[in-house]
Amino acid sequence: MKKRYAHLKKLISAKLAKVGVIGLGYVGLPLAVEMVKKGFTVYGIDTDMVKVCSLRNGVSHVKDVSNEELQECLKTGRFFPTFDYSTLQWLDAVSICVPTPLSENQDPDTSYITAVVKKLIQYMENGMLITLESTTYPGTTEELIERELAKNGLRAGEDYFLCYSPERIDPSNPHYQTANTPKVIGGTTPRCLELGALLYGQIVDNVVQVSNPKVAEMCKLLENTFRSVNIAFINEMAMMAEKMGIDIWEVIRAASTKPFGFMPFYPGPGIGGHCIPLDPMYLSWKAKGFRFYSKFIELAQVVNQSMPEYVVSRTAQILNLHAKSLRNSRVLLLGMAYKPEVDDVRESPGLLVYELFKESGSRVDYYDPYAKSFKDKNGDTVESIEFDLRKIATYDCMVVITNHRSVPYGELARLGVAIFDTRNSFHQYDMPHIYKLGTPITKAGAFDLEAAY
Repeated sequence: MKKRYAHLKKLISAKLAKVGVIGLGYVGLPLAVEMVKKGFTVYGIDTDMVKVCSLRNGVSHVKDVSNEELQECLKTGRFFPTFDYSTLQWLDAVSICVPTPLSENQDPDTSYITAVVKKLIQYMENGMLITLESTTYPGTTEELIERELAKNGLRAGEDYFLCYSPERIDPSNPHYQTANTPKVIGGTTPRCLELGALLYGQIVDNVVQVSNPKVAEMCKLLENTFRSVNIAFINEMAMMAEKMGIDIWEVIRAASTKPFGFMPFYPGPGIGGHCIPLDPMYLSWKAKGFRFYSKFIELAQVVNQSMPEYVVSRTAQILNLHAKSLRNSRVLLLGMAYKPEVDDVRESPGLLVYELFKESGSRVDYYDPYAKSFKDKNGDTVESIEFDLRKIATYDCMVVITNHRSVPYGELARLGVAIFDTRNSFHQYDMPHIYKLGTPITKAGAFDLEAAY
């Protein structure tokens, strides 16, 4: 045991350890690139052959990793994208960054982790450091990895070393990327933790060590459940403000001047992405196994998931003010990605908003400068329209889903088309045809084109 530990410690310290990153998506690829930058030899493993071939040719599918950055990593001769899991037999450490979606019944789907564990059992050599990064429920690292490897006679902390370190990727964040975002890590034994912290300590600026993997697993869920609950709260406050004739955005601005005890959250058409809609449900599902039922989590999910329907209902009210009905009206959704400046539409509230408008008989299109297409519920490809002011002016209403900074909101405002702004994107334009989520709907006013210009 001591020899394996000492040997691996020496390899990691000298950056001679061969490291694998399993899953080359929004989490795994930036991590692999950062590891290469810090001097490690990295094998990126992914089952998607098209993705792997693209990476080998220096073409990145992740917005936060540019083609130039990827190509520099390939030029070092220390980055090897592959779909061959037998590579595991030569590696000293692996970081598992595979998806952890929810099933149709809203239960955790850990099948991707289970599949990786089977490959580890088949190929891994003794002494490997294994770190799970996929977001999941407390206990996953021990239940799905440690117990399975124990069935094959492998003991964590002796034959291999096991940690959990939750990913904290925030796509397109201009300030925080992999290297400067603090990394929480918990090990199944003290030596596991020491080796895990040693590896990540050479990749990121700050490593936060915790007592065990469960703490690290719950840390990630707490972070995103906190956001889910607070987003639900402010969505409810927005609906309340509308009833009271108050502008919730002005209220938030005023409350944000308090230098303590307040953190601003903002309303919107719902929640999206691979974290906030899913992570609270992982925690709620696990809690039920202990006969604990989280009312906050369940209520937050209900509020947030109801927002797309609320958006469509409000749009119908706005169209009525302009003597139009929802049925047969031409509606343009502005944005489809789940957050600004990304092309990722996973769990985007816009997907449901689109379907609800279609079901209501609207003729609905969307424009997004990043997310060029998506699959509707029937599996058909829906493509973004081109940005053409003359064509956009023919729509009956525009609805803001994603507040991309690159969209020329001023030009759109001056078209005179009714706008329902769920993100406060048009805050600079006080025009009677612009309506905001969280503010009362007033009767439609005349639009003065000359005054607008």
